Amino acid sequence: MSKNVLPDCAGCPLSPMERICVNRNGKGHKACPTLTKKALTEETRKEYQKEEVAEFARQASIQEAECYGGRGEKDAMLYPTKPRIQEICEFASKMGYRRLGLVFCEGLLKEGRLIAQILKAQGFEVVSAVCKVGSIPKEEIGIRQDEKICIGEYEPMCNPILQAKILNDSETDFNIAMGLCVGHDALFFKYADAPTTVLAVKDRVTGHNPLGVLYTAHSYYSKLWIKGFQSLHGT
Repeated sequence: MSKNVLPDCAGCPLSPMERICVNRNGKGHKACPTLTKKALTEETRKEYQKEEVAEFARQASIQEAECYGGRGEKDAMLYPTKPRIQEICEFASKMGYRRLGLVFCEGLLKEGRLIAQILKAQGFEVVSAVCKVGSIPKEEIGIRQDEKICIGEYEPMCNPILQAKILNDSETDFNIAMGLCVGHDALFFKYADAPTTVLAVKDRVTGHNPLGVLYTAHSYYSKLWIKGFQSLHGT
């Protein structure tokens, strides 16, 4: 197989149980990284042998399994049993984490407050930082008036780097991100010291359910198939 072929799991034409990544007797197509990236697989195996990484991965896998009912029952179908906030609490407890970090968008202040209260009710310490923390004006990163949300008014920038530094300074064990903007979330992940999970992502149009658009990509959101659709009608 050519080394110039980019890995393409999303384009795999095989059914799940036919795939070598799921079935060790399965097959792969020409862009299957399970077949083409065996050296990287072996390199990765060594990472999982590190004690801290191995325990993190082990507990994550246990948490995954515990989110299904019907396991081990004859002729039973698997069914989901736990919402994500419950999973986060359980995983943090499994890992022995006590101090959790929470970063969120100011537009989700009510939800952020609820999450913090739930985490505290489960016995965790919570360090939280809203997106506008620090109140640094957008002009400092070169934003013009016509590029603001509220043109002509004072507008502080979203500050994911400061959010990360506040949590780092508080030595959080594990972080939770909720509703950070595209790009801002990436900066937070880049600068945060502790591992981070995501409770919810921002999607202003769908009530923070971005998959809803994908489910209607062949109907209401068919414009997604048009190259450059962003420029159509100014949207």
